[in-house]
Amino acid sequence: MRMPYSSNATFLVSITLQDKTVQAIYKPMRGEKPLWDFAPGLHRREVAAYRLSEAMGLNCVPPTVLRDGPNGEGSVQLLIEANPDEHYFTLFEQRQDLHDQFRAMCALDIVANNTDRKSGHVLVDKDQHVWGIDHGLCFAEDFKIRTVIWEFGGEVLPESIRQAVEPLITNVPLEVATLLTTQEVLAISERAKWLIDGAAFPVDPSGRHYPWPLV
Repeated sequence: MRMPYSSNATFLVSITLQDKTVQAIYKPMRGEKPLWDFAPGLHRREVAAYRLSEAMGLNCVPPTVLRDGPNGEGSVQLLIEANPDEHYFTLFEQRQDLHDQFRAMCALDIVANNTDRKSGHVLVDKDQHVWGIDHGLCFAEDFKIRTVIWEFGGEVLPESIRQAVEPLITNVPLEVATLLTTQEVLAISERAKWLIDGAAFPVDPSGRHYPWPLV
C-alpha cells in the first residue's frame, strides 16, 4: 500500500520472518524525485543513518536494511507504531523523562548532517523508546543541518554523548562508509570533531536552521 502525503514513493509492506509478520516502510530508489543537492539513492542514506546510530550505540533509528523489492532496490525500515498526535514539540514540553533520548537524537542529527528533522519525524513507541525516521536527506558534504531540536543549544555534552561521538573523529564504520562518497565520510569525521571540540550542543544564532514544514 502506498503511503499518502510522501514526497517520494513510500510503501507500507508486510514481511514474514520465521513465522512472524511485521510491517515495514519500503522506499525504492525508483520512486525518488530528483533533487539538485542530493544524488539519487536516498534509500542508502536511510540505511546509513540506521547503521551510524547503531555504531554510536544510540539506538534511535528503527532497523533499516537494503532490499530488492517489487519496485527495485530500496530501504526497508521497521514500522514504529506511535500516537500520530504526538511529535517532538508536544513531547518535549510534556515528557521530561524523554529528554536524554532527544539529546542522543540531536547528536546523531548533527553528525549525520540531517537536513530534514521535522517534529513529526520523532516517534515514541509503547515502550517509551524514542525513534527518528526519514533520514534520506542526511550526510551532505556541506554543513546545512535543518532540525527542530535546538532546545539543548549551549548545554555541555553529556559524557555518554561524548563517548558516542568521539570515535568517529578517527574512524567512520565501514558499514556506513560503503554507502556514502569519500567526501561525505570525511565530513562525518569533521562534524564529530567540531562537536567534540565545542564540548556543547550547538546554538543556531540565525534561527534559519529549521526544516519546513516544522511538523
